Amino acid sequence: MERLRTPDDRFAGLTDFPFTPHYHDVADPTGGEPLRMAYLDEGPRDGQVVLLLHGEPTWSYLYRFMIAPLVAAGHRVVVPDMIGFGRSDKPTPREEYTFARHVEWMRELLFDHLDIRDITFFGQDWGSLIGLRLVGEHPQRFARVAIGNGGLPTGEERISDAFLAWLDFSQNADTLPVGAIVSGGCTSRRSDEVVAAYDAPFPDERYKEGARQYPKLVPISVDDPAHQANVAAWETLRRFTKPFLCCYSDGDPITRGADRKFLEEVPGTKGQAHTTLEGGGHFLQEEVGPQLAAVLNEFIAKN
Repeated sequence: MERLRTPDDRFAGLTDFPFTPHYHDVADPTGGEPLRMAYLDEGPRDGQVVLLLHGEPTWSYLYRFMIAPLVAAGHRVVVPDMIGFGRSDKPTPREEYTFARHVEWMRELLFDHLDIRDITFFGQDWGSLIGLRLVGEHPQRFARVAIGNGGLPTGEERISDAFLAWLDFSQNADTLPVGAIVSGGCTSRRSDEVVAAYDAPFPDERYKEGARQYPKLVPISVDDPAHQANVAAWETLRRFTKPFLCCYSDGDPITRGADRKFLEEVPGTKGQAHTTLEGGGHFLQEEVGPQLAAVLNEFIAKN
């Protein structure tokens, strides 16, 4: 598998991001050299593990406003960069990115290498897709689940016009302006420094094959390769009685209403303090990160 690695100097001096990266090699399913996967691991080793998974086309920088308040509450906070994003290696052929491979890479990092358990998981966008597959396949590893602006589609759902427009743009735009895309997914424009931080992992278009491919991996029909595995994960979620919290923002046209299925079908949602965070767009961590961290801290404390 051919891959690129973003030079370290691209990440120097990023605003509000003082965290030290860690690295682990995960398997190349084509039999080549392992792929380097980056992650943050902050807080006490014996703290309650909080796993934060980013989505498309962001990286662990998205959680910079949430890590400190979670650590201050005594938690250990683990924030991976998915393969193709952040400081992690970036395969260049787009066909190397599959839903199943992303799930396996994350499983290998979290369970084989870090061996984390009793996890409180929060996922947004693709972070929810990959994380909920892990919950569905390894429910014993998780103590609590929280989802914001995400879901786990099987291909049977109605797809929003906003997502279809994004899918079309991602496949047909001559260039993929990642930082501008993140800024456009917020309710207010991000500063030039923040836009540059989201652009940092991608020195040029060759580094963006994962970002280009991710929208195509969202199941939008029952013929999708991930359909059966996602259906199986939902079967587990329908028996999941551990605490499950929905904490979506009020300004996301892509996932608006996606919490309804969780509230109706996941038994662990019963009796939880589900909340809508005001003032956040699709990337709610970027705009209301401290408020979201407070919601997660309270969720853990009460459960």
